[in-house]
Amino acid sequence: MTNFKNQNRLLMYVTLVVIAGLTLFPLFWLISTALKSSTENIFQFPPQLLPSQPTIENFINVWQSNPFGQYLFNSTLVAVLTVCLNLIFCALAAYPLARLSFPGRDWIFMTIISTIMIPFQIVMIPLYILTVQFGLRNTYLGIIFPSLASAFGIFLLRQAFISVPKEMEEAARMDGCSELGIWWYVMLPAIRPALVTLSIFVFIGSWSDFLWPLIVIQDENLYTLPLGVAKLAGTFSLNWRLVAAGSVISIAPVLLFFLFLQRYIVPTETGSGVKG
Repeated sequence: MTNFKNQNRLLMYVTLVVIAGLTLFPLFWLISTALKSSTENIFQFPPQLLPSQPTIENFINVWQSNPFGQYLFNSTLVAVLTVCLNLIFCALAAYPLARLSFPGRDWIFMTIISTIMIPFQIVMIPLYILTVQFGLRNTYLGIIFPSLASAFGIFLLRQAFISVPKEMEEAARMDGCSELGIWWYVMLPAIRPALVTLSIFVFIGSWSDFLWPLIVIQDENLYTLPLGVAKLAGTFSLNWRLVAAGSVISIAPVLLFFLFLQRYIVPTETGSGVKG
């Protein structure tokens, strides 16, 4: 019986390693291409997985020939503001849907959830018209506008709010805490893992968004990194080393952001002070 369990565990580990290898291989190939010198053939067969003479010359050329510093600043500003505003608005919307009782609460929640099934392409034109009417075209706020809140974020935080023990809320209310104070001082710290999870999803979505910034931004000084990489691919279409270097620069902050926040995706002891 023990041998059978060990064999199953070994098979599971081998399967996970194979899946991880297949998933990470494109990223590995991208980094390898970015580090190859101009004397190496990136299209040779069989392919050369590791660069024979690794160099950062491609990264230097990309940074000097294009305003990648400005692209990086634009993407960082847009992503950080999108995350902050999304957390605030989604948490404000999710709290009453989870903890307060009022007529039509369930219908409002179901209506919000049903919008998840609507593709962005359907609402893209109305959003663009609103953006132009509000004078937000070619602005940072214009890029952020469609992502101020999301149905997925409201759903995720509502479920997290529901899981918080009611005794914590009642204790805060007995201490004279207002409803907004309960939301800020009790509820938000209690759902920290859900907030971090939503932050990661929103950051990745905002950072990698290409279609909406392409529509709403014409000023190249406001380009985000996906637009900058697309421009780079058009400029250096025959030099894939530079395109790969630009792509590595664009995805590195996302990986760092995830690695920094993943340690906070742990269950919080929301009920540690509640007696059973």
